Parts: sequence; structure tokens; C-alpha cells
Amino acid sequence: MIAGVLVEISNKNVDKIFDYLVPKCLEDKIKVGLRVIAPFGNMTISGFILEIKEKQETKYQLKEILEVKDNDIILTEELLELGKIVSQTTLSTLISAYQTMLPKALKAKKENTVNKKYDTFYKLNKTPTEKLSPQGEIIYNLLLQKQEISRKEALEISSSALTTLLKKEIIKEEKKEHYRITYQEEEPFKNKLTKDQENVVKEVILDQNDTYLLHGVTGSGKTEVYMELIDKVLNLGKTSILLVPEISLTPQMVNRFQKRFGKKIAAIHSGLSDGEKYDEWRRISRGEAKIVIGARSAIFVPLKNIGIIIIDEEHSDSYKQTDMNPRYNAKDIALIRSKYHNCPVILGSATPSLETFARAQKGVFKLLSLPNRINGKTLPLVTIIDMNKEMKKIKGHFSNKLLEEISKRIERKEQVILLLNRRGYSSFVSCKNCGFTFKCPNCDITLTYHKSSNTLRCHYCGYGEKNYEVCPKCHEKALSNLGVGTEKIEEELEKALPNSKILRMDYDTTSKKGMHEKIINAFKNHEYDILLGTQIVAKGLDFENVTLVGVINADTSLNIPDFRSSENTFSLLSQVSGRSGRSTKTGEVIIQTYNPNHYAILYTKNHDYIGFYKQEMMIRRALKYPPYYYLVNIKVSGKDEKEILNEALKIKRALERNLENAIILGPSAASIFKLNNIYRYNLIIKYKKCDNLYKTLEKIVDHYKSKVKIKIDIDINPSQML
Repeated sequence: MIAGVLVEISNKNVDKIFDYLVPKCLEDKIKVGLRVIAPFGNMTISGFILEIKEKQETKYQLKEILEVKDNDIILTEELLELGKIVSQTTLSTLISAYQTMLPKALKAKKENTVNKKYDTFYKLNKTPTEKLSPQGEIIYNLLLQKQEISRKEALEISSSALTTLLKKEIIKEEKKEHYRITYQEEEPFKNKLTKDQENVVKEVILDQNDTYLLHGVTGSGKTEVYMELIDKVLNLGKTSILLVPEISLTPQMVNRFQKRFGKKIAAIHSGLSDGEKYDEWRRISRGEAKIVIGARSAIFVPLKNIGIIIIDEEHSDSYKQTDMNPRYNAKDIALIRSKYHNCPVILGSATPSLETFARAQKGVFKLLSLPNRINGKTLPLVTIIDMNKEMKKIKGHFSNKLLEEISKRIERKEQVILLLNRRGYSSFVSCKNCGFTFKCPNCDITLTYHKSSNTLRCHYCGYGEKNYEVCPKCHEKALSNLGVGTEKIEEELEKALPNSKILRMDYDTTSKKGMHEKIINAFKNHEYDILLGTQIVAKGLDFENVTLVGVINADTSLNIPDFRSSENTFSLLSQVSGRSGRSTKTGEVIIQTYNPNHYAILYTKNHDYIGFYKQEMMIRRALKYPPYYYLVNIKVSGKDEKEILNEALKIKRALERNLENAIILGPSAASIFKLNNIYRYNLIIKYKKCDNLYKTLEKIVDHYKSKVKIKIDIDINPSQML
């Protein structure tokens, strides 16, 4: 027997199947989709079995497989095919496609050592023939009564008596596997749907692979619709996937679904430990979990008989993997899986991406609408503060209006959310005397000052150093903090409102396991008056006592050199505005900006998604950007700046020769030109239809696959252009 194995090395030069002999002792264990250990050159590595055949097709002497790592199939027939599609559409290696689907414990990595967890129990083995000690008698009688006791129960009586009973074989030990995450039983309660929600549920056909856009204003009850649809799917004996964009949303969503569906749910996201992900994956694979809730990677879970796939906050760019290959989009994977299972996909958002809404307008997707908040309240009143005028009256970063309104809310025992889309204490530290600015030695970016640790840190490569008291260039004591971060805003707020209780939620305060949930619960329980955070506070959080949302500086995302900056700004401001007045109390939003007449700000003020959509589409059409044109971003990087520029120019000429109907832009320096001592140039391809695009891109990838000094990264339909 011959097994075709895809080895764990993610390199285009070895991106193929290698044949191995299967020893007689392993023949009954070998199956397609299992992991094996095998020799490869001078190494011993892991890989996936992709083929099984009876005869050798080459004359070469084959090496033998050393070990089969699994009893259960890791890559199902569907996932095997899905990996091939991901590899082809993202121009990545096949092994990287499979590896990205799996939790760490199940990847093809020889050194993976995540173990199952077991509890120890004891049962009677035989009747004692001699008198037992008093403690031994207690354990023995307890076992007669309960048939089985845990190790903890036995040790509470006597460890020495337990040892004696085991040695005399009066009792026997049994191991039972337990999962690291436990879920409560479901509560037999569900909310009554509004008329709008009922209409949406009725319109979704569950046994067709249609794609629906659920466009619902913030607070319109989209989650309740999701639960009702999933309930219907469960009644059909099918399973469901629900994706959320941020880890911060997962605990709230899991808790809400757990109340309704109990142990039928499983969670998959980056906040879990390797062991927890391993357990959840096996629960899903075994059919013990029927509903999977998670972030981007949860789209690959091995559910069988999927009846619906729901993507909440579909506009979020976190559904696109941008930092490594394969650069897949979870929304694309959802559409592929929906065809395989003949089930619908629901894309939900108050601010859909332009590409998604355009498809709904054309009838490619079916448009569903929730135009009203479930509590009958109108959307919150939005006030725009022109900070160009305000800065003449104030010293800090808070307008008088915003501080007054925060004070009123605290007096009324209500709560406030404040958004600042930046972390740290200040953007950068500069010398007022000579103009020197602290920059990362590895990256083309200024260092951010963090007051809590008194350090200067790079938010890209992680480089850090202690803060200085004097300028290292002119040696004058003239250093000043420019820009603003969450730490600085927190300090300013504490001085302005000394009696307020402030909770900060950003990368620094949520980097430890479980901190997202801890912060959310603390604020929900009204242990704090003000929740201050980066864009993480804008996404889907639901606090009934929040009646004011303040945006410290609405312009941060407008200044990013990306064609989606206006869309991202409108979406972020609309989403964070939606956190206010979600219950019976009236909500208000105050947006501080230096661009009060920018259309993204003005349409936010009026909660006018359609108005923003129409204006932004006019700009996209004129500039030939999505959804009118497709994009490909090619990044050429290396340590030698001149060399990579020359290679980028060669690639441009090759693209111009082969892609007649495409527009080729660049090469131009990336927004962050130097990152981790690597220089980076971008080339952009714009096209409507380009038959030989993939063939041309594959040739470029093949040409550079053996060149160590030059790295080529290709992002098809990128979510950002940095």
C-alpha cells in the first residue's frame, strides 16, 4: 500500500504530494485525512495523507511511514476539497491552506503536544477478605452506595486508605476524558419577535444556497433573528455557524446563545487556549456541538449537514486574513460551503460593505431589512463638535459640551462609552528644541509612548525602549508628547472628573486571557461609569444603561491612505453611535472632529447609510475602485531597497505584457516603507475582467519561489492597502 503525503513544509518548491510505503502493521490505520509522521530528507516531519493507492507509480525506492498520529479523520472530504480551492484562489501552498483551517493541536506539526484532559474515578473491583481500616471502610461503603466516586471525594476521606484499597485491588481506577470548557443547560425561554423580525425570518428559505443581506439599524434585534433561524435549522436536524468579527463580541454572544441553546454550542476564537480549541474542535467533529460561534477561523469547523451560515457585522475587515498566507476571506469561504451544503448565508450589518450592498441592490444577494429599533426608540441624537473652534476655548482633548454631558450621565447613574481609535499615551515623542523624533530602528514608524510602563514601543514589530528625560540628539530637556492615546485621555478624564470610575479597554488592557469578558462584565454590572477604548468598543456590545457615546477624534481613520478610509470612518462612527440608547432610556452621541463638513461625518449625524452609499459609490466609480473594479495588491519586499525596486519594476513590465485589460499602478513605497528592517514596495492591479490573471500571477510566484532575498506577497481583493 502506498500513501500520498503532503508534508508540513510550507514552501512552493515542495508543494506537492510525496509517496510513502505503508508498513503492514499500519495498513489498517491508514485513511485519507489523517496525520502521519514520516522521514523527509534528513528530517522526520508530519504531514497529511491525501491519497491511498495499491501500486507504486515511480521507480524510486520509497521510505516508510513511521507513525499514524490520529484515530479520527482530521481533514474531512469537504475540508480537503475546500483547502484546494483556498490554495488556488489565494495563490498559497496547499499545506498552508490546510494548516490555517485547524487548531494548533491538530496541525501537521511534529512537535504538537496538546493532550486530552482526564478525571480519575474509582469503582469496586472485588469484595475485601479482611477487615478494612475505618477510612477504608468509609470509602468502600460509599462505593457500595454510589457505584463510582471521584478522586477528589476519595482523597477528602483518606489518601493512605485509597492507596491501600488500590494496592489490594479492592477498587480499580478509571480515567474519563473531560472538556476544558463547560456549558450550562439551556433555559426554556425566548423573546417574542417583532413584526419586522417575523417578516425577515419568514423570507429566509432554509433549503437553498441563497445569500441574504440583513440590513438592520443598530439595536434592531438582528441577534434575535439569528437565534430564531438557528432554532428552525436545529429542528430540521441540521447544524449552524455564526461568525462574529471580534473576540470581544464572542463572550457576550456565547452567553446569550448558551441561555437559549445550552450545550449545543461550541466556541472557536483566538482567546481560547490551545487545549480549549482542541476540545471544542473534537466536540464539533464528534457531532456533540450543533452550533459553532466564533471569529474568522471558525468558518472551517468540521460540522456536518450545515443548515445555515451567519456572518454578523459583515462589513468588518477582520474577516479577511491579511497578515499571512493564505489571505482568505471568511465570507468567500462561507459562500463555498453554502453551495456544498445547499444552505443559506446571512450577512448582517447596520453598515454593510459597499460591495455587499451593491450586490444586494443588483439582486445577486437578497435584501432583508430591519429599519426600526426593537424598543420603539428612535436612533440617538448625534451632535457634531467642530474642534477647530473648540480648541481656542480648551486646554485638553475634551470639548466643554462633551464633559458637561458626561457629568450629567454620571449624576443620573447612567453610563458613557468613549471612543479613541488609538492606544498608548501619545502618538509620538518629539524634541521641541531640535525636532528629533523617536523612531523604531526596525520600522519606518514613530515609537508610541506608554506612560503606565514609561516605555516607547513600536506597535508593528514590538521593539521597545525606556523613555528619555533629555533629547539624545541635542541633550536638552525639551521632549514633549504629541498626539493622543487612550492612556493620556484616561489621565485627562480623571483630572476633569475625579469622582468618575473609568475602565479602559484597548490592546494593552485586554492582552491577557479572559480580560475581554472581565471588562465587559464589570461595565455591564455598573462597576464603572465610563468605558474608554479603541474601536473594540464600537462593535456589537450591548449595555442597556449607556445613554451617551463620545468620539474624541473622529478623524483618525479618515487620515489613513486607503480608498476605504471614508467607508471605514462612517462604519466605525455609526457602529459606536449605535451603542447609545439601546434600552428604554434615550441615547445621545457627541462626535468631536476637525472635519465637520466631511460627508462621512455628516451622513453619520443623520444615520443615513443610503446617502453615504450613493455618494461613496460615485467616488468609487470615478476612481475605478471596488465594487466597480476588482483589485490585486502585490507586495515586493526584501532587505536591499534598490534590489526590490528593480524587481518590482520587472514585475510591472511582466504584468503590462500579459494583462491587456488591466490597470497597473506602481511600484510605490508601502505606507510603512520599512517594517522589521524589510523594505516594501506595492503594485496594484485594477481590473473588471481578466481571463489570464491567475495564470500570470502564478508565473510570478513560481519565478520568485526559490529567490531567498526577494519575497512576493499577493493579496487578491485586499481589505486594506497599507
